Parts: sequence; structure tokens; C-alpha cells
Amino acid sequence: MVEAQRWTLAGDYFESCNCDVVCPCEVSPLGPLRARPTQGHCDVFLAFHIDSGNYGDVDLSGVNFVVAVHTPGAMAEGNWSLAVYMDEAASPQQQEALGAILSGQVGGPFAAMGPLIGRNLGAKAVPITYRKEGRRRSLTIPGILESTIEAVPGADPEAEVVKRNAHPLFPEAVQAYSVRTAYSDHGFTWDVSGKNADYASFRWAGP
Repeated sequence: MVEAQRWTLAGDYFESCNCDVVCPCEVSPLGPLRARPTQGHCDVFLAFHIDSGNYGDVDLSGVNFVVAVHTPGAMAEGNWSLAVYMDEAASPQQQEALGAILSGQVGGPFAAMGPLIGRNLGAKAVPITYRKEGRRRSLTIPGILESTIEAVPGADPEAEVVKRNAHPLFPEAVQAYSVRTAYSDHGFTWDVSGKNADYASFRWAGP
């Protein structure tokens, strides 16, 4: 295991899930992650591109990773099935450092996820293509995930619809929708095209 080091990550993220329009878990008066998803369960992936970052002296700039989650009910109730996909273009040192961060053992947002995970499906090193193009984000993992999302149109078609303090991991996120999203792995098959999506920049550090 990688020895705990100070770390920072900054970059771009997007997610797509099976909720209609907006995730209830983001806006519920019950609190973050406590509302029941609109389909009763949650199928969601979170995709990340690191613009700049490091774990100790390991540079993580340019690395992509994805976290896919299924929950049988409200996210706060736990029993998550969680799978991680790491960029096969990353060096073994980068993959090991990123694994330490994603394990939650060195602080940061992923530390809070640990108690919610009922089934850890492990991590795979796979080819990941991440694209950021204006109001659109897309990602491909061949044979596993294909997703394109786009910001929803607002009153001003040139402006993004920004949600503040709604997402438990991101203080601000742009409301988007899935143009097309299909995922198949670990016995799960999702097609959440037309459903909810978000994107945002992120900056995290630990411990």
C-alpha cells in the first residue's frame, strides 16, 4: 500500500444517473443523499479528469478515473455496489497513488463513502477517453461505458444553469442531461439516456 502523503487534485468532473431531471438527493429537505431516487434505486457514474494534482511526489496531472455506483434505495441508506475504473495510460505509481485516494484512507471526499459501501467490486485499469467541449462532456471506456452529456438550456441559451450547495461533493454544479449514456459491467446494464446529469470543476486536498 502507498504510504499516506499530502495530496491535491483539481480538474473537471461529470456524472449521469437514472433520476429524472434533477436528483432528489441533491435538493431534498431530508438532507444530502437521504431522498429516494425517482426510480427507487440509483444507477450513477462519476467521471473525473485531473488537470493538475499530486500524491506526495507522484504527479497525477492528466489522469482520468471513473466511479460507478448502484444503490438499492436512498444513497444515505448505504449498501452501495461500487466499481472503480482507472486510466490504463497512468503509470503503476500513478495508479497506486490514485488508489490510495479513492480508498478514502487518506482523507478527502471518498473517506465519507466508505461506510456506505456494501459491495466493493474492485478496480480495473482500462482505456479512458475524456472530452470537455464547451457545454458538453463525454467519456468512453470501450465495451463498458459510453456517455455524452450536455448542459440544459436555460432562459439565456448561452448561459449554464448553475446549482449552488446542492451536490454533497461539489459546491456548484451545472445542471445537464444525458444525450446518451450506456453502461454494462459487473452484471449491471444501464441506459440512462435523457436522464439527469451534472458537471463541475473540483479541487480537493488531503489529509
